[in-house]
Amino acid sequence: MNVFLFLTFAGIAVACAVNLLVQRHPISSAISLIGVMGSLAVLYLLLGAEFIAAIQVIVYAGAIMVLFVFVIMLLNAGEEERTRRSKLARVLGFPLFAALLSQIVWVVYRPFASGPGVEFGGFVGSTEALGRALFRDYVVPFEVTSVLILVAIVGAVVLARKEIE
Repeated sequence: MNVFLFLTFAGIAVACAVNLLVQRHPISSAISLIGVMGSLAVLYLLLGAEFIAAIQVIVYAGAIMVLFVFVIMLLNAGEEERTRRSKLARVLGFPLFAALLSQIVWVVYRPFASGPGVEFGGFVGSTEALGRALFRDYVVPFEVTSVLILVAIVGAVVLARKEIE
């Protein structure tokens, strides 16, 4: 059952990621990104990392995506315009895509070293140890990230503000 759930939610994550790239409207892309993050949360659950799955849903799919949607709506971003591709993109696009695809296939199908594999539900660690490490050892990067997010929000508001004349 674990393999079936893994393949199902991995497929959903890939489909949402592809949909994120092909959408022309930024709100639709943001909704697809929420689908990717939700699928990743289920994959974390399958690995037995319940805390990471909850953080994935609360922080990323919840708070960060609300900020993305808010900034997109604040900037009043409409549907993007289609332009003609450059000659360089037309000439090099398919060969570079084929090279990337062949490298991905090589990495996926190469023989792996015989080592312990990932076991479903085999997450070793506790929420207490993770919390202690986050708020004792990594408190400065944690706070710097929150300040960067705040600066990005203030920058979006300043860019979107209409001048009153």
